Amino acid sequence: MISDTQFQKELDIIIANAIREDVGDGDHSSLACIPATATGRAKLLVKDEGILAGVDFAKQVFAYVDPNLAIEVFLQDGTPVKYGDVAFHVSGSSQSILKAERLVLNAMQRMSAIATKTKKYVDILEGTGTKVLDTRKTTPGIRALEKWAVKIGGGENHRFALYDMVMLKDNHIDFAGGITQAITKTNEYLKANNLDLKIIVEARDLDEVREIIANPGVHRILLDNFDYEQTREAVALIGDYCQTESSGGINENTMRHYAECGVDFISSGALTHSIYNLDLSLKAF
Repeated sequence: MISDTQFQKELDIIIANAIREDVGDGDHSSLACIPATATGRAKLLVKDEGILAGVDFAKQVFAYVDPNLAIEVFLQDGTPVKYGDVAFHVSGSSQSILKAERLVLNAMQRMSAIATKTKKYVDILEGTGTKVLDTRKTTPGIRALEKWAVKIGGGENHRFALYDMVMLKDNHIDFAGGITQAITKTNEYLKANNLDLKIIVEARDLDEVREIIANPGVHRILLDNFDYEQTREAVALIGDYCQTESSGGINENTMRHYAECGVDFISSGALTHSIYNLDLSLKAF
């Protein structure tokens, strides 16, 4: 995974670009009717049930828009919430609060939805030892927020992007001329470029699993669209050679069955691409 420093850079870029997109040359609605010297306060009101996420991000947004805004936090990221809960108060320049409002809400509503769904998946797998992973199936431009939300919900992050892990999937393997060729070329490439990156290789059937484990240097095997019986057999074949991950159409009705086959991880794009925003609002009071 990427470093904490790089992750923070991603967040900084998200904030700067989102404010640029939303504010442009000025929030003319506020500038037109609210004096520059006016102050006020607002509360983050929860109007739904789920897992709260994005409080720490909201603090960064408010600080970017106006360092003089004061935030009083009552509920931290990862807290189960219900209708009527208040996550925080923000006070200071009324114009600044309104300028930050939409980005804070857009981010927190989506992050909370992702954290809520992730927590549901984590609870389904409780006691199995299998961990939930996200994917790169994220909203363009805000991947850092969505992966952060997965962590808040109790899941684990897969690779952040194409540059922090090698993942040899079916197309890579086919273009490279086969599994062994793809792994061999990858190990040579990493050595030649002095790169310390973990290698994940996708297997489409048990024969491919057998070929993968005949090669050195693989960190994890991705069992793509295996059924339960094939998954159990693959896990037995792999043994202590490397980590195992199941993916491909796995949902909340099937994931525990896959976990009980003994895989280390289950990855799900649905954590980030199939969610409904949690209902939150920022209300002046």
